[in-house]
Amino acid sequence: MSRRRWSQAGPPIVAVLLLLIVWQLAVLMFEVEKWMLPSPIDIVTEAIHSAPSLLKHTWATLELTLIGFGCGAAVGLVVAMLLHPIPLVKRAIYPLIILSQNVPTIALLPLLMIWFGFGLMPKIVVITLVCFFPITIALMDGLMQTDRTMLHYMRMAGATRAQLFWKLELPHAMPALFSGLKIAATYSVMSAIVAEWLGTDKGIGYYMVLQKAAFRTDRMFVAIAIVVLMSITMFSIVQAIERRVVHWQAARSHQRNK
Repeated sequence: MSRRRWSQAGPPIVAVLLLLIVWQLAVLMFEVEKWMLPSPIDIVTEAIHSAPSLLKHTWATLELTLIGFGCGAAVGLVVAMLLHPIPLVKRAIYPLIILSQNVPTIALLPLLMIWFGFGLMPKIVVITLVCFFPITIALMDGLMQTDRTMLHYMRMAGATRAQLFWKLELPHAMPALFSGLKIAATYSVMSAIVAEWLGTDKGIGYYMVLQKAAFRTDRMFVAIAIVVLMSITMFSIVQAIERRVVHWQAARSHQRNK
């Protein structure tokens, strides 16, 4: 690991290691019961023993997360791209978009199951509803921040509405769009877990419900660790794509300006 990367990642890693050490020592010193608060070593041991089952449930949650995130990203992009050029419609629909985030997921999912059955569809709808919001808001805000001087110049040069969008507005909105995508990526994992709590026979959410009923606190911590790792992984993937896309956009703009 390079010095620059270590300067960024080192402090959080050290902080987590110190927390785990203090946790382990506190459990041993105060003789805390395992069912109440297992030690980090107990959690790691249980993760190793339950690995085959955990892999199956993790894969089910990952599949649901990726499908839901993909649908949410697509819906968010389409909604923002449709509303941006029509201010009147945007002002009419914007409050409804905000309102969609005030409906509790726990209350919504049973209704979706009544309407769409007990399969994959209601879970995907829930994740889509959670994910599309930050993407839509971030992209619309990014499109509104387009350089007005360049916009006026391109209009004077005879650029069409489509050319303005694809060559100026969207490239300038990329940083804002990826901010929304990173938020949605982390939300997608938690919304998938919530969806699995209420109706499925596989997935980390289902696994957590079972272990809660059995008072297996160590397995609950294993499941929480998996959820955290999945969220970090989703965020990191989007962040890596952002670096490539923004770098490519910058290089393309530099070549065009030469």
